[in-house]
Amino acid sequence: MRNVSIIGIGQTPVAEHWDSGLRDLAAHAARAALDDAGLTNVDSLIVANAFGAAISSQSHLAPLIADFAGLRGVEAYGVEVADGSGGAALRAGYLAVASGAVDTVMVLGVEKSTDMIGSAKVLARNVSLDADDEAMHGATLPALAALIMRRYMFEYEVDLASFEGFSINAHTNGSKYAHAMYRNILKPGAFVKAPMIADPVNLFDSAPDGDGAAAVILTATPTANAIRIAGSGAATDTLTLAERADLLWLQAIETSTNKALAEAGMTRDQINLFELHDSFTIMAALALEAAGFALRGMGWKLAQNGAIKPDGALPISTFGGLKSRGNPVGATGVYQAVEAVMQLRGTAGANQIANARTAMIQSVSGLGSSAFTHILSI
Repeated sequence: MRNVSIIGIGQTPVAEHWDSGLRDLAAHAARAALDDAGLTNVDSLIVANAFGAAISSQSHLAPLIADFAGLRGVEAYGVEVADGSGGAALRAGYLAVASGAVDTVMVLGVEKSTDMIGSAKVLARNVSLDADDEAMHGATLPALAALIMRRYMFEYEVDLASFEGFSINAHTNGSKYAHAMYRNILKPGAFVKAPMIADPVNLFDSAPDGDGAAAVILTATPTANAIRIAGSGAATDTLTLAERADLLWLQAIETSTNKALAEAGMTRDQINLFELHDSFTIMAALALEAAGFALRGMGWKLAQNGAIKPDGALPISTFGGLKSRGNPVGATGVYQAVEAVMQLRGTAGANQIANARTAMIQSVSGLGSSAFTHILSI
């Protein structure tokens, strides 16, 4: 297996891009990544997208984006693993370069959530759930997250206010980042007063969907600004929540984290920052536990004792995470890679984590059905 490095990054701000389509956003990110890498072409293009067909009425994205990005004729294909599509595409690109099948790969994630609104969008998003056992009966992602959160609160005797630190940290970090979708700061106490979406999940608890595109270029021939992918791991759990052996343990996250750490030859105390999939605060708490950074039932405490802040023991959501930067769904995992590279290059500006040398990024589908974990290092 060859070493694999990221040598180019590009992105658009996450926002409601009413005047841009999927192809436009993707082309912008692709060209920025090529410019950053000093390249004009790549051997392969892998496109991550979750809801192009369901929301934007556009599938078969890979050749479309290759054309508009100036890569006409290149080998190109798409990857869809719901919310974890970006992480899945990054792993596919990593394996392609590591195996020697290709020398350079562009991994590009794109999503256009504003192409559909209201109940129609909820139905379109529900295709990532179990159609027979969940979506057919009216379940939605926030409703299922609420069931997990309520059980967690009961099991470990914590209240809703115990989770506010995750959203406060995300918005504090996002407020300093020009590309973030929501740059407002949350004051202590505001979290529990927010309107409910699916009790106890509220408006300040869940991440907003947004439009955006991000791209990274992988190669086996690193340049001066290269950031190495030291480890990569992937795993799955049941799609249906009711089939889980343990409702409060994200097995796919535990397994993928262990695989990535083993491949990198690292321990958890060597990780300087963690870009996790904070689609809901309960998912942040559970991810910290399953990834081994907190004891079972204690993930929420890291949001109270300052451990997840930029100057804490394990900074998370350093550019705002899904909550403040916004969640461009299928592209989110690629945004995480771009942000980790910025941290490790020392170009994160006001969001810079001091002495960052190793970053873990984790892209998750739904409520832990798939997990893709990567470790990046200088």
